[in-house]
Amino acid sequence: MFYSIRDVENLTGIKAHTLRIWEQRYKFITPHRTDTRIRFYDADQLKYLLNISSLLKSGYKVSHISAMTPDEIARLVNQIATGPAGEASFYEVQVSELIKAMLDLNEKRFEEVVEMCLMRIGFEGLMLHVLIPLMERVGVLWASGQANVAQEHFISNLVRRKIIVAIDQLKNQQISDQEKYLLFLPEGEMHELGLLFSKYIIKSRGRRTLYLGQSMPYEDLKKIIVQSSPDYLFTALTSTINKDRVECFLQNLLDEFPNLPLIVTGGCHQYYKLKGNVIRISDAESLIRFVNGDRTAHFKQFSSTPNRLN
Repeated sequence: MFYSIRDVENLTGIKAHTLRIWEQRYKFITPHRTDTRIRFYDADQLKYLLNISSLLKSGYKVSHISAMTPDEIARLVNQIATGPAGEASFYEVQVSELIKAMLDLNEKRFEEVVEMCLMRIGFEGLMLHVLIPLMERVGVLWASGQANVAQEHFISNLVRRKIIVAIDQLKNQQISDQEKYLLFLPEGEMHELGLLFSKYIIKSRGRRTLYLGQSMPYEDLKKIIVQSSPDYLFTALTSTINKDRVECFLQNLLDEFPNLPLIVTGGCHQYYKLKGNVIRISDAESLIRFVNGDRTAHFKQFSSTPNRLN
């Protein structure tokens, strides 16, 4: 796999013009070039730059880093990953380590990083500060066509498995008699990581959930709504491939059940124009506040607030 300078910028946070300057000033990385002199990077170079990005965000100067060998850089990153670094540094290093695990299809390394995070920051911290940022960066690769299907499926399925295990561990959670959330994806929408984590957030706070999952047919969904009498409908929109069809699906639902609030989140929800009893929630932290009872400050009704809960 090869990556453009923009892919590297999006994955590492190192600006493209900075990479160009470093080529001249420090000469510690030399990109490949096409016949037309366009820069591109291989997987090993990307992993090396991820390590450099981790050190920069941990406070190291580029002049210091440039004097180190790749092995010395890797050892220092490992020390930061396992040592008492500050929170921001810790999160950034773990995201970088998981990107490298994805590039190598290395499940063992994924499990090592996740287990360390679980011990240090718990499952919710792992999701909010490591796995969601990870999937956002994977989304960048996917959008640019640089993450192949195997890599995307590999990392998505590992994250999905962790969320399902965490939900299953809530089976003895005391559930309130108030507020039932019916969670579903419209017909044609298959990306359910955000929906699964939303179920975890809602259920872990003692609220009732009815999870229908991916690509729910409209007529069947209507029957379940009538049968189950939820207090909220909940969906997550992470694609615009079938935008017109999904938009029609949701608008028909709003028209059919005008008194039933539809909570909409997901990385693409702002692109969907919906009228009616709509609550748009911007991210996972805002969903937590909503479920905890804050219904005013962190979401907007009848609005188009950007979102990155994928």
